[in-house]
Amino acid sequence: MRKKGKKPDSISTFLGPEASVEGTLEFQGTIRLDGQVKGKIRSNGGTVIVGEKAIVNAEIDVGNAIIMGEVIGTIDASDRIEVYPPGRVIGDIQAPVISIEEGGMFNGNCAMKEAAHAPKKRKRGSEEDSAVRGTDA
Repeated sequence: MRKKGKKPDSISTFLGPEASVEGTLEFQGTIRLDGQVKGKIRSNGGTVIVGEKAIVNAEIDVGNAIIMGEVIGTIDASDRIEVYPPGRVIGDIQAPVISIEEGGMFNGNCAMKEAAHAPKKRKRGSEEDSAVRGTDA
């Protein structure tokens, strides 16, 4: 489901459709949720995949979020948020890249933030720029 050229990480953790979790879920790598989760979902750069049958009522703070089920709550992703049909997001989202495909639903506030790994832009003609080129400003 990801853009061509990008190879998705292999799923390291799976929560099946009959499972239910309440509390804080912390993980590394990629997790797929097909059950019910209530609380907080956290990962430092990891990817959460919310499957079509999943119902997530949580505060999500991850690297990437791929939504195909229902999320009620906030999503803060350091890299990107993708919503695919029949995915539904009700709540606030924030990421440098946000993609909502036709048929996906989003109802809330959206904020585009600068990527955490984006290089700072230098002013042209600055002393630092001159030093890189080996010329005087």
